Amino acid sequence: MKNIQLAHSPDADDIFMYFAIKFGWVDTKDYEFTNIGLDIGTLDVEALKGTYDVSAISFGMYPLIKDEYALLRTAVSFGEGYGPKLIRRKDKKLKRNFKVALSGKYTTNAMLFRIYYPEARPIYMDFLEIEESVVSGKVDAGVLIHESILDFDDSLEVEKEIWDIWVELAGEGLPLPLGGMAIRRSLPLNRAIDIENILIDGVKVANEKKDELCAKLEEENLVRISDKMLTKYLDMYASDESVSLSSLQIKALDRLYQIGLEHNLWQDVIKTEDYLIPSEYEELRKN
Repeated sequence: MKNIQLAHSPDADDIFMYFAIKFGWVDTKDYEFTNIGLDIGTLDVEALKGTYDVSAISFGMYPLIKDEYALLRTAVSFGEGYGPKLIRRKDKKLKRNFKVALSGKYTTNAMLFRIYYPEARPIYMDFLEIEESVVSGKVDAGVLIHESILDFDDSLEVEKEIWDIWVELAGEGLPLPLGGMAIRRSLPLNRAIDIENILIDGVKVANEKKDELCAKLEEENLVRISDKMLTKYLDMYASDESVSLSSLQIKALDRLYQIGLEHNLWQDVIKTEDYLIPSEYEELRKN
């Protein structure tokens, strides 16, 4: 069997999308997947090193690894009127150079935040530590991601939605790109296509068996939230829209990369479709 390292974050939508494979609900052919759970900030750094075969990444850092990794079409997360939140204590007024906790230097929310708040002083930490750092006063504010956006301490309030920053920078009508999957280019193309198709099937099956999978995840203590909050969160970030990139999502990614170019975060024009697995190769093999 071919062992594939599959690295993802421990938040509920990533676990939901990948554990249909882990639980054996998908035909994995001659592949054995090893799940590696790390926070997104760490995953982005490891992707820069080329550590894992397949890894969840922040869309905002993909241009930095485009020569080593191809983008996968599946297990994608976009915001539609929602997304990460910049929060502060209710009794705190932010100065121009406020100290802020972010979930990783290369995350999409950090990219958009730094463009919008160029004088702020970022501190990078595990996303699970951000809320408490704001409550305790270690930092003036923090950007909450994942499940934290649904429920946070009563002493905190939202200063700015990253969604609103996105709309101001990108314009109306585009979903907010957050994260997706990348696969190492050194893998043979036929293998890469197989893996992408397996992951697509995994996300499809997860959605089809949503109630059963959620119950199993809760039973095995694999998620930090449960019941109605888990369902609400998965409806936001792990739905039919996560199965395969749509033309609108690709347009949103192209706009994200154009914004990065305009702010000198990279020097190349990035067109998303040029960096996807060329799935047409599979049809050519059959003919």
